Amino acid sequence: MQEIGFLEQNNTRPDWDSYFMQIAQVVATRSTCIRRQVGALIVKDNNILATGYNGVPKGLEHCAQVGCIRAQLGVPSGERHELCRGLHAEQNAIIQAAVHGTKIAGGTLYCTHQPCVVCTKMIINAGIEKVIIANNYPDKLAEEMLCAAKVKIVRWEK
Repeated sequence: MQEIGFLEQNNTRPDWDSYFMQIAQVVATRSTCIRRQVGALIVKDNNILATGYNGVPKGLEHCAQVGCIRAQLGVPSGERHELCRGLHAEQNAIIQAAVHGTKIAGGTLYCTHQPCVVCTKMIINAGIEKVIIANNYPDKLAEEMLCAAKVKIVRWEK
């Protein structure tokens, strides 16, 4: 019996954006947030430079163990980020690049959700040139700032 390779079976291969967004979706499965699972990766020249998912800083108990103050207070999505114990996926990806000395300026950020305004400010200052998102997030100011900074925003379509 002869083995048939993946490409021979269905003759499909994901484009680069789909490939990286699917990886971002897998990264999101590592999230420890009890409200929303988000994954992000930073890519340059079709190479993954860093990944991140949302959750508390390393060494701290996860929100599932100690509770989510934003949920307890009924804080709507997209508001009062300063109350959250966790970091966003985009923040963690940028931090991982910094920890490992990886230059991300000129890169593309793939994220399962649109960045919030806090992440947007970091994205702009990190020199990321393009953001590709799969899902919306209720933060109009973030969108406006990305546009004003000439960071290209692309909504990924499955």
